[in-house]
Amino acid sequence: MSRTPELKGSSFTLSVLHLSDESIQDAKSYLMDKVAQAPAFFEHAPVVINLSQVTQEPDFTQLKQAISSAGMIPVGITGCKDKRMQTLAAEAGFAIMSASKSPSQAPAPIPTLKVVRTPVRSGQQIYAKNGDLLVLGHVSAGAEVIADGSIHIHGTLRGRAIAGASGQQDARILCHDLQAELISIAGSYWLSDQIDPNFWQKKVMLSMAEEQLLLEALTL
Repeated sequence: MSRTPELKGSSFTLSVLHLSDESIQDAKSYLMDKVAQAPAFFEHAPVVINLSQVTQEPDFTQLKQAISSAGMIPVGITGCKDKRMQTLAAEAGFAIMSASKSPSQAPAPIPTLKVVRTPVRSGQQIYAKNGDLLVLGHVSAGAEVIADGSIHIHGTLRGRAIAGASGQQDARILCHDLQAELISIAGSYWLSDQIDPNFWQKKVMLSMAEEQLLLEALTL
């Protein structure tokens, strides 16, 4: 086995902050509000800044500091075709990133299932690595359930549910009573105030289509 370092390609789930203008204070206030709602989810989270709607050059040094002050890690920028803006971002320590247009190879099927027969209490975190997660009870507020595959909750979801944690966009979240603090698939997420009230306290399924989250009411 080689003992020398190796540089290999890989993929990771990153949060993307879409800016509408160059205001650093607005961006900082927004991030602080989100972190306050789900601090465990956003702690040390890597963030990419989408600048496709920004026409004026932001102060990239201040932007980097604002992201760091919220407890997140600034990684790079995307959506920017302005060469001067890219140069300024690079000088501030941002990577210049672009979204791939080519279809990605489908991940291998996930064969395992982790079953939790007891309620998930506040402060607990359950993680189903390389598999699906089945919770037969409730998930309390302040609790977190995570799976690389899909999550099925037979009770009430009051805490946080994060499916497709390794980037699987075909993962699902199903629960019998949606009252979640946060729901997420493959890095895309909704906090409680972003969930359509029509689905609140309903039996639902969360999925992802065309990189957008989608909620469906289940009647069975």
